[in-house]
Amino acid sequence: MFVATIVASASLGQGDISAAQDCISETGATITGIAELEAGKATDIFFDGDRAAVRAALQAVPGTHDVVVQAQTTREKKLLVADMDSTMITIECIDELADYAGIKAQIADVTERAMRGELDFAEALRARVALLTDLDEAKIDLCRAERVKIMPGAKALVQTMVARGAKTVLVSGGFTRFADPVGAEIGFQKVVANVLGLANGRLTGTVADPIVDSARKQQELEAAMAVHGIAADRTMAVGDGANDIPMIQAASLGIAYHAKEKARAAADAEIRHGDLSVLLYAQGIKRQDWGNA
Repeated sequence: MFVATIVASASLGQGDISAAQDCISETGATITGIAELEAGKATDIFFDGDRAAVRAALQAVPGTHDVVVQAQTTREKKLLVADMDSTMITIECIDELADYAGIKAQIADVTERAMRGELDFAEALRARVALLTDLDEAKIDLCRAERVKIMPGAKALVQTMVARGAKTVLVSGGFTRFADPVGAEIGFQKVVANVLGLANGRLTGTVADPIVDSARKQQELEAAMAVHGIAADRTMAVGDGANDIPMIQAASLGIAYHAKEKARAAADAEIRHGDLSVLLYAQGIKRQDWGNA
């Protein structure tokens, strides 16, 4: 049996739920039940049928609702592996750091192309970091304090999952000077990111090997499964760019979060309208059972 979770960015009315039921039935699926997760916000529709067909039908419905379709029995996950930039925080750190060097537009263009999968990630990262050579190290902390904002729903998602026994890993193609404090603030149990070269209080324009790239992100997911004895069907990964695709595809529930086209195409579900709390509803966790974050 499968469950389709419908989450509204604003309000979910009976008409919206009825329209979703009609879409599911039109695929030939049999609806077996409906359960409200939060009044006017999120509802589960249980069905037997073709998961892919139901997902496609529901995504085609106009509106500002997010839809996650998955197996019912394994919906609550025991492992979350997440990207940081534009996923767990609202910015791309390297672009904002570049602003303190007066070259944001130049670097942001390369970042966007890398996120779309048009450039080799490691090469693009090294090229951008090289442009930051001799930037005062203090600008890193200033950038973090002034620019980094936690994505809505991030703390609730991570802290609720941890409280329920899940393992969480923040794995970023960005930098430890941002990722370590971000991970601690949100509540991640492990943080993996790249290390910027520093000497005499200034950036050297280098990044330490090995680069945290798409392959490393997938490896971190698989390593966490092995270390903690977590079954593949209890894993979730979330990201927004091409660099996240391998881990999104390796997880049993791969989520594209306000993502680039290639990541959206690779994912099992995509969040286009709401925030990260959608992923709590998707696991069948009602609002009253969330953490206090």
